[in-house]
Amino acid sequence: MKAGVAHFPTTYSMPPHELGPALEDLGYESIWVAEHSHIPTSRESAWPGGAVLPQQYYDTHDPFVWLTALAGHTSELLLGTGICLVVQRDPIHTAKQAASLDQLSSGRFQFGVGAGWNAEEMADHGTPFDGRFKLLRERVAAIKAMWTQETPEYRGDRVELPPMTINPKPFQQPHPPIHVGGAYPGGARRAAEWGNGWIPIPGRGEGTLAEQIAHMRQMAAELGRDPASLEVSIYFASTDPDTLISYAEAGVDRVAFNLPSVSGDTALDALHAGIDALDAAGLR
Repeated sequence: MKAGVAHFPTTYSMPPHELGPALEDLGYESIWVAEHSHIPTSRESAWPGGAVLPQQYYDTHDPFVWLTALAGHTSELLLGTGICLVVQRDPIHTAKQAASLDQLSSGRFQFGVGAGWNAEEMADHGTPFDGRFKLLRERVAAIKAMWTQETPEYRGDRVELPPMTINPKPFQQPHPPIHVGGAYPGGARRAAEWGNGWIPIPGRGEGTLAEQIAHMRQMAAELGRDPASLEVSIYFASTDPDTLISYAEAGVDRVAFNLPSVSGDTALDALHAGIDALDAAGLR
């Protein structure tokens, strides 16, 4: 099973020049970093994880800037957004940032995308909460056009781009993998329709994780896509060996363990815990 970490990079996290070598030395394959441009003080939207929003949500670095810094201290580690809030971003700038990161890292960028949960944060970017999933799909489609077409253009209901020249193109061809975040069934459906991977949230939605993954792959096959080509990744994975085994049996391809926004030995302990759990489960 592929081993990654999910992380909110902050000023008090382990810095890239220390974290990158530590991840590669321990055998981690990827890192997935969260994004929040800001947190409105109104705090009207309920955080799905509980009543109190953790401090790292307020403090996280820009994912593309931070991953570019990390790229300079690694050679093989995959560099993922987990997730990029595309509905709050200009698609032209995002296409260029992502392609630049993919070029500078020699093809190690993974584009994790989602629509988010904070309605007030979206509103500050001029994005209505209702209809955000359609906007996500169209902006990702526009970004793919800018990555893959010599003179890209895109026309949808919510996004319209005139013909343009935009470079650089990504290092990876035809483009970096797009991993779609979101709970079952909506997230599974979007991944089956236009993603290269799905990031489910265990315990949410009807049915078991195995049933949800099987249905996602069935939907992909019905759409004429190769269901085996879609990776399934779990963020903030359990470090319980039995649970990890159940993930593998359900069809999960990658687990991303929680890397707290801390530095020093506390961060190293968390990194060791994930690898030790996979070893105990016999999955590495």
